Amino acid sequence: MYTIDTTAPVVVSLSTRIEAPLATVWSVHTDVDAWPAWNAGVDQARLDGPMAVGTPFTWLTHGMSITSTVREVVPGERIVWDGTVQGIAGIHVWTFEAAGGGVVVRTEESWSGAPVAADPDTLTTALRTSLQNWLDCLKAHAEQSA
Repeated sequence: MYTIDTTAPVVVSLSTRIEAPLATVWSVHTDVDAWPAWNAGVDQARLDGPMAVGTPFTWLTHGMSITSTVREVVPGERIVWDGTVQGIAGIHVWTFEAAGGGVVVRTEESWSGAPVAADPDTLTTALRTSLQNWLDCLKAHAEQSA
């Protein structure tokens, strides 16, 4: 099982409750090509194959073009990807848990590398803001779609 790097200079963990069926939330979140339609922080995204371990995807966020690779997929429960951009190595874990007619979505991400070590406070704030926005956008779109 893949996990974030808990020793990285930047580690952020957040969660939200989404009032929508698990199947809807999972489908919205794992349709990488559609991310720009509902996630204001993603300008472009393309999954280069099936949603499966080893499949790469490219995406443009905050002016950075990132190639990530799917490392773990447990349908309806968990997805993990990683990637490196501008010297920042990121590991991103998402978990989904059905809870009373809705879903609790948890996200945790770690960043390491020289740019992160040089300014962890600023980058922690940037990552926290980005992940909160992602959760807010996912919640809004999944609840609207339900």
